[in-house]
Amino acid sequence: MPDTRPNVILVCVDEWRGDCLSAAGHPHVQTPHLDDLARRGTRFANGYSATPTCVPARVALFTGQSQERHGRVGYTDGVPFDVAHPVTLQGEFRKAGYHTQAIGKMHVFPERSRSGFDDVVLHDGFLHFARRAHGRNFPYFDDYVPWLRRQPGVSPDEDYFDHGVCCNSVVARPWDKSERLHPTSWAGGQVVDWLYRRDPTKPFFLYLSFHRPHPPYDPPQWAFDTYMDLPEREHPVGNWEHHYDSVRSDDDHTTFVGTLAPGVRHRARAGYYGSMAHVDLQINRLVETLMEFGVYDNTVIAFTSDHGEMMGDHDMYRKGVGFEGSAHVPFIVAGAPNDDGVGKNQVVDDVVELRDIAPTLLDLAGLEVPESCDGRSLVPFLRGDQVHDWRDWLHGEHTLFGQSLQWVTDGHVKYLWASGWGTDELFDLDSDPGELRNLADDPEHAELRDLWRSRLIGDLTGREEGFVRDGDLVAGAAAVEILGHTRTRLAEAGVPGYGDDSVRPR
Repeated sequence: MPDTRPNVILVCVDEWRGDCLSAAGHPHVQTPHLDDLARRGTRFANGYSATPTCVPARVALFTGQSQERHGRVGYTDGVPFDVAHPVTLQGEFRKAGYHTQAIGKMHVFPERSRSGFDDVVLHDGFLHFARRAHGRNFPYFDDYVPWLRRQPGVSPDEDYFDHGVCCNSVVARPWDKSERLHPTSWAGGQVVDWLYRRDPTKPFFLYLSFHRPHPPYDPPQWAFDTYMDLPEREHPVGNWEHHYDSVRSDDDHTTFVGTLAPGVRHRARAGYYGSMAHVDLQINRLVETLMEFGVYDNTVIAFTSDHGEMMGDHDMYRKGVGFEGSAHVPFIVAGAPNDDGVGKNQVVDDVVELRDIAPTLLDLAGLEVPESCDGRSLVPFLRGDQVHDWRDWLHGEHTLFGQSLQWVTDGHVKYLWASGWGTDELFDLDSDPGELRNLADDPEHAELRDLWRSRLIGDLTGREEGFVRDGDLVAGAAAVEILGHTRTRLAEAGVPGYGDDSVRPR
């Protein structure tokens, strides 16, 4: 008998803010094909990345685990993925007989690790770690550049870095080659090619990961021009940004915190939004191709991002902080083919996180969720059920600026605390979605502040860093990027550099 279980596609883009969907009411960004996906299923308005940089966010996505369980609380390259995280979403699909494939960005180590997939077609973008390890010997860590060099009219030493735009920079310019040669178009094309080669006797799990809209902000000319004509944006600045003065670096095109010239900000925004427009068209290409292959009606599609991008909010850029621009991500699950029926065109307000995607997709496929997951299936929300026992808040964190930046939120209120400085911020996101008015020192909000501070204290009590002492948060404790239980697992596996506890606090 034919296997009628649903196909499952997880689309993960890189650095896409949660507010940058026209379905979410963004005043300028137009995402008609993602809006179609949201109408077909459910959009979670309060989706977050609890560890908002590339590496730990993908660990949460692949394992279905919180950072407390997977142990990656910062950005660290060179950690053997399969040793540190042996149970994965893709591995569970593979064990269940699915044909599993990854296309695009994995950001694991070693770079060629399949990490549970049957095969990987790889493009992680410009990774300094991989380039320094392998030089320009791309076949060891990238499939896009070797493909690019085989294309007609392209030189044998062609590179996506020929235009010189940095992968962590706000400097923006249009793509310097034919649009069909752009990494975003390449990823879409690889999906089409793979659908011809997949095993037709099995359902499939496809992980499609676009590197953009992560820098370089280099969309095709038409997409760049679309947003160059927008009015100048006054970047929001509140009453608390002085907390970050010690790490400010003005006029630095790779800064995390600093003032940049209006023209630089404007071009960055055009490149960022234009990259989204380009990805949105590839989403349409994906959907239309699934229809042509006759598998669309039996395919679940989830769409999210590993983290957002501050894009000048509060004079901040890039990611790694707990503010909305960085931690809030798009979160859509559509097309759940089962007899129970699934609500369409729903918007769910409850706070959800990347670790919830793995149990959700396994649940939709009728597969058992591993005990190692502490994320939760969102299927009751997809079916339109009333969910009364959902989490009350989400705990997020990331090491940055030599400390741990901690935060808790339910999507309506957010409390943030910096472990090194001891600074805190409290925001009412309903009345102040731009996080402009810090209420932490306002006597009228003392009770609210104490409630949320106590929640963070509860989440951090017992942590190895010693963030909590005598029942209160203590500034100055050393931060780590890998929690001890994960370091122990690496040491027990004999991974060099971990047996002597050489991964020390920052």
